[in-house]
Amino acid sequence: MSIYLDYNASTPIDERVLEVMIHSYREFYGNADSRTHNHGTTARQAVENAREEVAALLGVRKNEVIFTSGATESNNMAILGFAEYGMESDRRHIITTAIEHKAVLDPLKHLKSKGFDVEYVRPGESGRIDAEDVLKRVRQDTLLVSVLHVNNETGIIQPIEEIGKTLADTNTFFHTDAVQSCGKLVDEVRALTYDFLSLTAHKMHGSQGIGALVVRRKKNKKPPIRPIIFGGGHEGGLRAGTLPVALIDGFGKACEIASHEYKSNQESYATNKAMILKALKSSGVNYIINGEQAHCMNNTLNVSFLGVDSEALMIATNQYCSISNGSACTSRDYSYSHVLMAMGLSEERLESAIRLSWGADALDMQAFENLLSVVKSQQ
Repeated sequence: MSIYLDYNASTPIDERVLEVMIHSYREFYGNADSRTHNHGTTARQAVENAREEVAALLGVRKNEVIFTSGATESNNMAILGFAEYGMESDRRHIITTAIEHKAVLDPLKHLKSKGFDVEYVRPGESGRIDAEDVLKRVRQDTLLVSVLHVNNETGIIQPIEEIGKTLADTNTFFHTDAVQSCGKLVDEVRALTYDFLSLTAHKMHGSQGIGALVVRRKKNKKPPIRPIIFGGGHEGGLRAGTLPVALIDGFGKACEIASHEYKSNQESYATNKAMILKALKSSGVNYIINGEQAHCMNNTLNVSFLGVDSEALMIATNQYCSISNGSACTSRDYSYSHVLMAMGLSEERLESAIRLSWGADALDMQAFENLLSVVKSQQ
């Protein structure tokens, strides 16, 4: 039997979420911005109820949650939405890391082509950024700092709390891509200090195609972010487009479930990880774990099976396990992981690295041991 070990790419939708969405598709088919009839009103109420659930999970105000099509749009909104203000105020310096998701790196690459000065901080072999290395680069003209909370390829948790608290007393805005931590590190996310936070439903057992950007006030002022999509001015004037009521309704349910179950889920993640580490240790295969495990999520492991090409391994073991060797957004690109390259890993570790990521359900360890048997036969 094959097991799914690619939760960091997309999680299975929770049946309870699916039920809410089906009900929403059947009952709340009105346009949430149609204010002249009951069908629009009931659709709007479903949206606002969901907004409350998202806000409750994150520990923010309801009016700070802006619905988007997913974290890619949220990241683009937080970054490109500042372009005009940056040019008008002559603040074109941006700090980020070399291990960000492409949904952050690509819009920053675009801004760089428009004359912005973008600095990239590297983490070293641990996979964890040094907060001081970020903060010491802040200048008078630094517009934005963007650092992800948890790396999607290694599972390494970044020192967001320290960075956010320090930047709160400056004029520099702080954005974090919290896709991999929202719904999992709930207490930690609630304690963070930031101006913008991106999240998406399909990494927490919701539907693909829906996410949010949290936009918070800085020094009691609304940030000077501009919309990047025009045509209606919904979501506080920041985003145009008809709201997908059923997707939003399901997103709200996913957040409600996470609010109640995240602690037990963490215990299950840790149990699964312990089983995987035990199987690795007793397998006799030659491997190296990538990233400092003291700061790693309990649902993720990046490992290099030395001497085994990761592409060949995925093909040879797809009847046992669904695994990946990097971010899903670049999985069709067979170049080495930009995250692992930024960590300075050797070519041998780069070409043999795979990412394992799982959920709270108990794993079929026989399938994983079959994968390890294939590894051993190829070494």
